[in-house]
Amino acid sequence: MRVLVIGDFHIPTRAKSIPQQFTPIISKGDFDVILSTGDFVERKVLSYLESIATTVWVVGNMDFFAYHPRERMVNLEGFKIGLTHGAQIYPRGDPLKLYSLAVKLGVDILISGHTHVASTKLVKDILLLNPGSATGCWSGSGGSLIPSFMILNVEGDRLSVSTYELVKSKIRITTETFTKSSDGKAILRAT
Repeated sequence: MRVLVIGDFHIPTRAKSIPQQFTPIISKGDFDVILSTGDFVERKVLSYLESIATTVWVVGNMDFFAYHPRERMVNLEGFKIGLTHGAQIYPRGDPLKLYSLAVKLGVDILISGHTHVASTKLVKDILLLNPGSATGCWSGSGGSLIPSFMILNVEGDRLSVSTYELVKSKIRITTETFTKSSDGKAILRAT
């Protein structure tokens, strides 16, 4: 299963569009599903994602065009995934508070946004993912200003997380692989 994880667009208030270097990867990515952390700002950005694949999304703190859940849960081939924008977490992106939310939701993986900084963190037995900002726009805490998104590949009990970042007009891809523990109750870094 191939999954696009993306969010924090802020189009057109902070950015004009998704970087052109990303467009072919996103448009022709042959995704089974898209998971989005919100902050589209305009509905047309969500419509673009929905034209590519089934899109599961949460409302961001700048999405005034729709009332939608702040948290969603999906099951992808046995991985329980939670999705939240993350505006309720203070300080922004705090790993221990995100971990607590993941425990409360009963998920193996929690995907959040709001910080505009891509990150992959294994906290205890839960994987915390943040795709960063698809446009690399600024956030209330600064952000990385590096456009980014993630692609997940799920095969059985293995999950690879590829982070795509646009650095100096070139795409940099970093991939990490994780697996479920033998009892299925924890996420582990694959060896």
